[in-house]
Amino acid sequence: MDILLIAGLWLDGSAWDDVAPELTALGHRPVPLTLPGQGDGTASATLDDQLAAVLAAVDAAPGKPLVVGHSAAASLAWLAADARPEKVAKAVLIGGFPAPDGRAYADYFATEDGVMPFPGWAPFEGADSADLDEEARHRFESTAVPVPEGVTKGVVHLTDERRFDVPVVLVCPEFTPAQAKEWIADGDSPELARATHLSYMDLDSGHWPMTTRPRELARALAEAADS
Repeated sequence: MDILLIAGLWLDGSAWDDVAPELTALGHRPVPLTLPGQGDGTASATLDDQLAAVLAAVDAAPGKPLVVGHSAAASLAWLAADARPEKVAKAVLIGGFPAPDGRAYADYFATEDGVMPFPGWAPFEGADSADLDEEARHRFESTAVPVPEGVTKGVVHLTDERRFDVPVVLVCPEFTPAQAKEWIADGDSPELARATHLSYMDLDSGHWPMTTRPRELARALAEAADS
């Protein structure tokens, strides 16, 4: 199965370099995506541009692909399910929850000169970054790509209720499935609350398991694809 890999903010397709070989060894075809504005040098990119790139990859897949969205890109994976409900086999969301209709995609941190740079580690201290050593943090900082404001402040538009019938797997890295279920029950994720087929996978890691637990993450993605 084709497994489309969409990394979160500040990351390009190379974020999956340690995961992709493991997926290949497990019999799948990983397709890491470098999104417009996050690795291709297009500072004027918009959320629509990024979604178009994801949908192009979905349409190019020979069958129904597994669409994987990490962190903020959980919303991109869900937007793909909304735009191609008949084409997406399953959406896998790693450490992120899809934004509801009408919400900004990822307007989390301050922008400078039309982009949102990596804000440093202070907002991510604790469970998010506990398993990142100094070398991993330095590598992340040195390769982090500022995200265009047209992406972060782009408004999510969801139009097809058939998305709720697309199977969803929520991979829980820095939080537990029990916590995720509680948040959803409390109304924190109205989209996942309406998902017809929602399952959970626990992964003992921080927020960036592609860096700290690539083999375990690959096995989880392969299991999602095989099921």
